[in-house]
Amino acid sequence: MEIKLIKRLPVYMVVLIFSVAALLPFYMMIIMGTYYSEELYSGVKLLPGDYFLTNLQTVLKQNFFIFYKNSIIVSVCNTLGGVFISALTGYAFAKYQFKGKKPLFAFIVATLAIPQQLGLVGFVVEMRALGWINTLLPLIFSGMASAFGVFWMTQYISSSVPNEIIESGRIDGCNDFVIFFRLVLPIIRSALITIFLLLFLWSWNSYMTPLVTISKERYYTIPLSIALISSEYRTDYAARILSLALSTIPIIGMFCIGSKHLIQGLISGSVKG
Repeated sequence: MEIKLIKRLPVYMVVLIFSVAALLPFYMMIIMGTYYSEELYSGVKLLPGDYFLTNLQTVLKQNFFIFYKNSIIVSVCNTLGGVFISALTGYAFAKYQFKGKKPLFAFIVATLAIPQQLGLVGFVVEMRALGWINTLLPLIFSGMASAFGVFWMTQYISSSVPNEIIESGRIDGCNDFVIFFRLVLPIIRSALITIFLLLFLWSWNSYMTPLVTISKERYYTIPLSIALISSEYRTDYAARILSLALSTIPIIGMFCIGSKHLIQGLISGSVKG
């Protein structure tokens, strides 16, 4: 037993080093949020300061909970819709044969190479025509049609869902939606959790779309609200950093809970056949 432990010691050391390197930025972000803003320029801070409550008061004074609520509403609705559409579309591409399937799938994958900024003008014009400017609706619906989600679910379903299960469901008299919800979804649970975490992360951190569609402060999300944390004569960087640290709590919590399924989904979705 001790020999095996000694042999694995280099591996544990490498894992420990990479873990520390990955967690150090989060630790530094929390520590920097406990200092007076001007003190951050005097050197690297490794121990907590005594300005945490003042910075926290500065953050909460800027309607932080309202912005937090907006981000949660947008991210949850956007992600749930994106997961459902991605799973349903991926299932259709993976298990159905229809005219134009390959060109359509190729077009969807090709959109991944197009920067989001190229479509901003048309997107804003469309949202204005719908009367959705200065509402949360553009943020909710903009990410539901995820090209990456469709590609990911197509690959995963192709490799993980046997055709025999679908055929057995049809023999038992199930229609396509019953087969999808009762037979396919339980099999691809890891992929659903993986794509949920990724879409939630992208939606939570989205900055460009809220910036061009929202000008009323009460509809701001967390990324936009951070710019409000300042006074007339100075920019309170420490309070902004603390706001960033608080905004990472849902992301860290979700990734801790779903890390097992995330790793399994990434491994299974990376291969086909």
